Amino acid sequence: MKTFTKVTKGFFLTALMLLAVVTVNAQDEPAGFTFSGSVDTYFRTNLNAENQVDLDDDGTYDAYQAPATSFANQPGFALGMVNLIAAYEGEKVGFVGDLVFGPRGTDAVFASTTASSSIVNQLYVYWNVSDAVTLTAGNFNTFLGYEVISPTANFNYSTSYMFSYGPFSHSGLKADIGLGDLSLMLGVFNPTDATDFNPTGDYVGGAQIGYGGAYLNFLFDDEFFQVDLTAGWDLSETFYLGVNATSASDNFYGAALYLQNSFSESFAMGLRGEYFSDEGVGAITVGENVVDLTLSANYSVGNLTLIPEFRLDLYSEEDVVITDYSSPTDFETGSSLASFVVAGVYSF
Repeated sequence: MKTFTKVTKGFFLTALMLLAVVTVNAQDEPAGFTFSGSVDTYFRTNLNAENQVDLDDDGTYDAYQAPATSFANQPGFALGMVNLIAAYEGEKVGFVGDLVFGPRGTDAVFASTTASSSIVNQLYVYWNVSDAVTLTAGNFNTFLGYEVISPTANFNYSTSYMFSYGPFSHSGLKADIGLGDLSLMLGVFNPTDATDFNPTGDYVGGAQIGYGGAYLNFLFDDEFFQVDLTAGWDLSETFYLGVNATSASDNFYGAALYLQNSFSESFAMGLRGEYFSDEGVGAITVGENVVDLTLSANYSVGNLTLIPEFRLDLYSEEDVVITDYSSPTDFETGSSLASFVVAGVYSF
């Protein structure tokens, strides 16, 4: 880690000073302000298991059963988040301020340390150095993985295991470089999800190579290495195939397929099939695996998208789901969890 820190620190500080200079010089350039965002809420219930369990029989629920994935995991009627995004785009420079309020937003920025930073999902400035090179500095969502924090960009409302235990965000500096049909990204960041400042003085490196709708992503330091493949193709005018595969050293590995078909301008259906193996991250029992099958529909009414969703999690380990519960000594268990979610996502 110390070796990597010494190599990257000079590059990191030099590029930041260049960004400061260009911000001053570009004040008179024409620019445009945009404001966008979303609101989401949902209802969730288990179909073959108890939603809540009173483990110590004291009259209060102290365990909630749901897939061990991010967001959309509370019982009954529940809240997602309000997402407000302000952006200012000039000819050469601009910024993005992305704020989140609500349970989904709180989970997304879980490593923030102060009250003010706990609502900041993204906060960055960028400089289009040329038509082929863009420098970005600040806090931005990760380049790894297929799914994202905002529900407006995901077809399925519930999230995959790979997304949930991969990085959410990075704070640092990155360079996006266009090379014709090939794209390249190089970056240096704080430790993963340490967004408001660097608590350790260590840094991690990131890289991405893109070609033909496929992206090969890397995140690494002296003690950690993650490689991630993300791809998506329109196989016809209505049918889409997405692919994600990832491996993080001593943490997890997995793969997923995303199949989606549009039946009309307002209605589509999609299936996510994911395999996830826990190699130390603790999402499920270490050394075990889970298969996630999620069938979702998207029905749009203006800017509102309704997402009914059936999900089945099949665990390799026995007795991980409480299917019927009467008391701490009288209950039945199983190795699968079936659930239903219906969500409403409004975007503007």
